Amino acid sequence: MTHLDTSRIEKHIAALLYEIEEDPCREGLRDTPLRVARFYKEFFEYDPGNIDVTFESVEVDQMIVVTGIEVYSLCEHHMLPFTCKISIGYIAGNRVLGLSKLARIAHKHAHKLQIQERLTQEIADEVSEVCGTPDVAVLIEGEHLCMLMRGVRTAGTMITSVMRGAFKDRDKVRAEFLTLTGRK
Repeated sequence: MTHLDTSRIEKHIAALLYEIEEDPCREGLRDTPLRVARFYKEFFEYDPGNIDVTFESVEVDQMIVVTGIEVYSLCEHHMLPFTCKISIGYIAGNRVLGLSKLARIAHKHAHKLQIQERLTQEIADEVSEVCGTPDVAVLIEGEHLCMLMRGVRTAGTMITSVMRGAFKDRDKVRAEFLTLTGRK
């Protein structure tokens, strides 16, 4: 990723404040353009670290599920935040992924302008690639400020899922995943 020019972002935020009839020089807003620029830099230049640390599997065909991974992203349609609680499952082959790596993968794909449907797909793609298995499931429950703060102005939870391999083709495997994630 290219490095963001925070000075340019700062100037644009100050201009935006003028456009909404605020004074970026007043005490409460004086450092706001800089804070916003720093936030964007931190958010968009997020480094997930090493995401492909695997270990020898104890048992082949074991289902691994991690729930409660919380990430934040920005809606690409309105640039408003949304938050997601993510559950990821996969069936291990000869290798298992380091536990924190699933969260790192989720954060990696959330730290950009995003939509929840694509986020679900991208996480599933990367888990499948890193774990070397087609048997991957991702379930995301998201709350979107673009729905809460504009338009209909009501709360609601969006649920998206990707079921691949055994999670898609075998009812018992899918049911076990859904039970472990508290969905059934």
